[in-house]
Amino acid sequence: MKIATWNVNSIRQREAHLQRWLGLSQPDVVFLQEIKCETGAFPQLPFHALGYTAEAVGQKSYNGVAVLARRPFTVVNRALPGLPEDDGQARYIEIEIDDVTLIGVYAPNGNSRGDEGFAYKLAWMDLLADHAQALLEADRPFVITGDFNICPTDEDFAPGALPPSDALVRPESRQRHRRMIWMGLTDAVRAVHPHGAVYTFWDYQGGAWQRDRGLRIDHALVSPSLAERLVSADPDKDERGQPQPSDHVPVTIDLH
Repeated sequence: MKIATWNVNSIRQREAHLQRWLGLSQPDVVFLQEIKCETGAFPQLPFHALGYTAEAVGQKSYNGVAVLARRPFTVVNRALPGLPEDDGQARYIEIEIDDVTLIGVYAPNGNSRGDEGFAYKLAWMDLLADHAQALLEADRPFVITGDFNICPTDEDFAPGALPPSDALVRPESRQRHRRMIWMGLTDAVRAVHPHGAVYTFWDYQGGAWQRDRGLRIDHALVSPSLAERLVSADPDKDERGQPQPSDHVPVTIDLH
């Protein structure tokens, strides 16, 4: 099973990019983040023509996640378990395919709204870890993939690309990521590429792409039973060089 994640930074602007990429890469499942449209406005029909069923969890102008799959699936959750019902931020979708749980996330950035925004990021990540722990205890095979908005180590961003005060690299953020690794999940990209620059995001500003000042913030965390089946895990860096690209690139993992 090929599972991908891609923060498309507006499905309206990147619909053609996604159609082209699906035709080339042929993933079985792809999770999208920052679709930036309401649920009913997601363009399902063009992807049906390519063999993909789509489900979206959107909101007006901001955030929003979706999943496209070539296999039959069931939507299990449209919000992170444990969040208040009035949370209102479209950041999570969870599906089941062939007794495997697949989760797509768009974690809060944490740099806006000061201390309140950072506290929300940490609380959100705590709930995600709690849910992952519950899945582990239920002996459920699963993958959590998406834009985590965390650079786990200093090796995961270009030197000087972020200040130490940035929420993506603050110790509290990294601790939330480590918690999920320590409970037994595998960071798929680092399992395949243990060292070096393997970036998934390049800012539009400051010549970040041209200077390769990137970040690794899009991840796939794999439960132990599925980690044994991991064959590959790679960002598709070529997508950042396309005309009018997203600032993120797709990341695909292959499980046999």
